[in-house]
Amino acid sequence: MAPRSQRRRHKKPPSLVAPVVVTPPKVVTPVPLTLSKPGPSIDALGFFSLEDNVPGLPQLILQKLNMKSYEEYKLVIDGGTPTSGFGFRCLQEMFQKMEDTFRFCAQCRVLPSGLSDSRVLRYCKRCRNVYYCGPECQRSDWPAHKRVCQVLRLVAVDRLMEWLLVTGDLVPPSGPWPWPAEVVQGWDTWFSMRGLQLDTTLNAVLCSHAMTTLWASVRQPRPGSDVLQGSLKRLLTDALSRPLTLGLGLQSLRIDVGKAGGSTVHVVGASHVETFLTRPGDYDELSYMFPGHLGLRVIMVGVDVATGFSQSTSTSPLEPGTVQLSSHKGLYHDFWEEQVETGNVAHPDLVVGFHPGFHSSPDLMEAWLPTLLLLRDYKIPTLLTIYSHQELAASLQILVDLDMHITAYGANPFTSLKPEQVYSNPNKQPVYCNAYYIMFLGSSCQL
Repeated sequence: MAPRSQRRRHKKPPSLVAPVVVTPPKVVTPVPLTLSKPGPSIDALGFFSLEDNVPGLPQLILQKLNMKSYEEYKLVIDGGTPTSGFGFRCLQEMFQKMEDTFRFCAQCRVLPSGLSDSRVLRYCKRCRNVYYCGPECQRSDWPAHKRVCQVLRLVAVDRLMEWLLVTGDLVPPSGPWPWPAEVVQGWDTWFSMRGLQLDTTLNAVLCSHAMTTLWASVRQPRPGSDVLQGSLKRLLTDALSRPLTLGLGLQSLRIDVGKAGGSTVHVVGASHVETFLTRPGDYDELSYMFPGHLGLRVIMVGVDVATGFSQSTSTSPLEPGTVQLSSHKGLYHDFWEEQVETGNVAHPDLVVGFHPGFHSSPDLMEAWLPTLLLLRDYKIPTLLTIYSHQELAASLQILVDLDMHITAYGANPFTSLKPEQVYSNPNKQPVYCNAYYIMFLGSSCQL
């Protein structure tokens, strides 16, 4: 380990070229105009950008959630009790208010409050996803919208079907893999491997009372079974993308998961996306991917991890075949000094960052720089995931400027297949979680 005094100094990377990606969260997220500087929180920076693209949208979202401030929303996400009238009286009200937060003209960005009584926002009849204040705006927007209309139709269905993940009515099929991990090269082979078990799972959900209740509550015609089944499969890939991408890192970087006492993975920059709705069994797919492992300890570290998520960071040996999830709220380089260097937490065999976003903001880059230099100087095998090819190019340039030894990068075979709409810019090409990866180990030159 290189002492901090020996770490090389680097000028800040050149101008960050790609914009921050804002994706629609499972629970619609509010943000007030009066928020103070968000610091190293990618969630808060994403919330800020809503106001830039659609003036007034943050206040509309707050109103629909019956909340007074972004801080109150964060309190709820962190497991606290809101002080205002947050909540919904019934499912119909919840789905209606969620849909109301998407109601603004995709062309002129006007909100319902900016329209006269005689004018209303109407959605595109093809995708049921974007809204217009009148025929003129819809005609003007068509050249941009036609490129994404078909995929936005999938987004609209998935946005509602995600409720089944929240309620626990959609649970990924589980159990030992009948095929070796090296044979499962992506979702096509994963779907084939799960075969009959997957069909049974999907059919049970399609015929469930929860599915009937969902579509009775959204006041929309229920799509056909093929459309709903396609949505369920996309949602399964979204739920399993993170653990299988983590497994890809273990496999590609040749981490020994058979070492005595178990192996440790640190997830850096973790937020409520990785922790808020994560259940203890969500990473069990790693046990099926590596049936001979002697224990896997996964520690989520980030300023936005949900407070209610497990805080256990025990260093005691794990039982073979078990996966232990835990978290630590804070910056990773502080966590390293306070927990890893003191021996309270095991040294990582692998570090993974899901969508770090340091390319998108000088504030985020400043917060990430100590962590990136630490990972480089301690020669820790690291995997980062990226949303788009543009972000991939920008992130690679930053890492090269930091003398990182890039060992591999490219398209992720376990990317989520669920398209993510850019919330306040609906006609921007949707992105996919964990679409690309970058792996690095140490520096490209010797200290």
